[in-house]
Amino acid sequence: YLRPMYDALNTIMDTNLLNKMIDQNIIEVAPLAYMRGRTLNNSFIVLDEAQNTTKEQMKMFLTRLGKNSKAVITGDVTQIDLPNAFSGLVHALPLINKISGISVCEFKNTDVMRHPLVKKIIKAYEVKN
Repeated sequence: YLRPMYDALNTIMDTNLLNKMIDQNIIEVAPLAYMRGRTLNNSFIVLDEAQNTTKEQMKMFLTRLGKNSKAVITGDVTQIDLPNAFSGLVHALPLINKISGISVCEFKNTDVMRHPLVKKIIKAYEVKN
């Protein structure tokens, strides 16, 4: 389940460099469940697939931010996989959008950087809905 993050890191750096940075604790890839109780100082934190967080998990993550740190939260609200919970990302967006120092960037199908067919698939789903 952490593979997508490793895949993304491997697209921007050599595997040997990535492994070295992980060994030196410069880069840490951790499940959201391991964030509770932590304060992340001097860090750049990425929460990926945030559409699948619960409201409680999102609040917990947002309150881990420490001194000299920045966080990026990514998620696609059209791909929520939570069977019996309300998406923490959907809940948080209207709340955090009002806070000075926080920016929200919404991407459209024209921003897709995957295979050209992916844009067509997204469009087909948008027309269907």
